[in-house]
Amino acid sequence: MSLSVSKLGLAAAQFGLDGMSASPRARSPETEARDILSIAARARLSVLDVSGNYGRAEQVLGDLIPRPVPFRVTLSAARADRGPDFVEAEVRASLRRLALERADAVIVSSPSELFGPHGAAVWDRLARLRDQGLFAKIGVAAHASDDPVGVARRFKPDILQAPASLLDQRLLADGSLQRIAGMGVEVQLRSIFLNGLLFLPPDRVPAQLKGASGRLSKVRRMIAEGRSDPLQAALGFALSRVEASAVLVGVTSAAELSAVVAAASSPPPDLDWDDMAIDDPVALDPRRWVA
Repeated sequence: MSLSVSKLGLAAAQFGLDGMSASPRARSPETEARDILSIAARARLSVLDVSGNYGRAEQVLGDLIPRPVPFRVTLSAARADRGPDFVEAEVRASLRRLALERADAVIVSSPSELFGPHGAAVWDRLARLRDQGLFAKIGVAAHASDDPVGVARRFKPDILQAPASLLDQRLLADGSLQRIAGMGVEVQLRSIFLNGLLFLPPDRVPAQLKGASGRLSKVRRMIAEGRSDPLQAALGFALSRVEASAVLVGVTSAAELSAVVAAASSPPPDLDWDDMAIDDPVALDPRRWVA
């Protein structure tokens, strides 16, 4: 097994299990998810992040996850504004639906959850559940604009999930993720494909991102001249980051995960990573895109 592949984690939010709909001639989301999990287990991916799945989706995942579970499973906490009792009840319900006695980690979806009126109580409750053995770790998912270093200092999470990619190198370039890792916090990278921006053909780039189109074309050209492709480049960059213990990828099909595993198993391309970062504020924040 490649050390790079073992650093990969799988984000299940894109499995499409909530709606459970498929056209008559298409593979069902359940069949696709079963094959994705099977490939992930054979490749020995380290983390299964099931955040973003709730209720019926968790029940389906509980039926599909290989046993004994080969992954470190990560759950998401419910919204903190419902209070600590509700958050604990939902976490325990998630474990029941997934048929797990305990999980590796539970993640608060945003630092803003912790700054609300119930934030401190919710964080204390999650820490208590960790100390009781329901989880090994508690963590926070942050955007670059959330001051993740400040979040790590204030809340002292076990895990901090943060966006970083070949195109979005802000938290790497300014040393934020290195400082966070230096505090003993486990860093997990997410959004390493920046919503697939690097894979979009020029004529499909959203209008709001036209200001970055020239830069994107240059990056694609550099990748091609380096005898690589966008998937290999994106994975090679993320997996080479010493700050990160895990790199989370989201896929919608078994074929996509097979391609990811194959690309991660290959030697990383010899590219000038630093010269591929973009600084367009709209392009770097998918929340500002319009489909």
